[in-house]
Amino acid sequence: ILTKWTKGFSASGVASQDVGVLLSESLKRKGVSNIELVAVVNDTTGALVSCAHQYPDCQVSLILGTGSNCSYMESLDNVELWTADQDGEPKQVIIDTEWGAFGDDGTIDEYRTNLDKELDNHTPNKGRQRFEKMISGLYLGEVVRLILKQLAEHKLIFDGVLSKELQTRSRFETRFISQIEEEAEEKYEICKQVLQELGIIEPTIEDCRIIKMVCQVVSTRAAWMAAAGLGAVVDKLGMKNTTVGMDGSLYLKHPTIHDIMRVAINELSPSTCVKFVHAEDGSGRGAALVAAVSDRLNKKCFNSI
Repeated sequence: ILTKWTKGFSASGVASQDVGVLLSESLKRKGVSNIELVAVVNDTTGALVSCAHQYPDCQVSLILGTGSNCSYMESLDNVELWTADQDGEPKQVIIDTEWGAFGDDGTIDEYRTNLDKELDNHTPNKGRQRFEKMISGLYLGEVVRLILKQLAEHKLIFDGVLSKELQTRSRFETRFISQIEEEAEEKYEICKQVLQELGIIEPTIEDCRIIKMVCQVVSTRAAWMAAAGLGAVVDKLGMKNTTVGMDGSLYLKHPTIHDIMRVAINELSPSTCVKFVHAEDGSGRGAALVAAVSDRLNKKCFNSI
């Protein structure tokens, strides 16, 4: 059941509905009769299934892309909403944490800055997905833009003059962060190109140095906060070794987030050896594996009858 839309999506008649039923009905209306829907799988769950198929010790998956989410394997004894009272019940189930909404009750307010709150105030889902808005690709570029706007107001960059583009919400894209941070040399050629695209025609070397520093700070905060969430899940599992299936455009394309998260998780969860692997095509491969397992189990039950 879809409880509510996030990240600006909105389609009437979907909230509070079973999306599996809606998809089946839509297929029928299109005249598609050779597809049987057996499960609805999101990218986080799919990533865990896909990764566990290749790495049997994979217990956790984490998506760090446009949005962010985490899932993990939990003993059925710890799942209060599911009572295993039948033979053949599984010993474990996947818990989809939907951690993007962590903090919506105010529990992370002490870590949110005034700029985080300003960003939130101008989103369609104000007050929701607060954790996600601090760590995911849909929002990091806007966090940087708001910092640059504040620096310009204090005349610390651009001689205090902000271009029309940098005064426009969401105009500073998260991909710019990756491009700026990836540049190794201190000539700041890529940074200058990005700024020129954003209406800053002649940025100084000092402007570029400050902007790169801002990007690094925002990225580092995101990586450490994601690692903190992951560390909490890993500590709950209480295992000496575990593999985490990682996916998402921000994680894959950003030049340093992977390395920062590795350092952070080692410090935050020193009792567990955490191995990061790429859960390749979790949405597709994971869903295919779920469908294949469902088909096998249904045939097994049919044959036993």
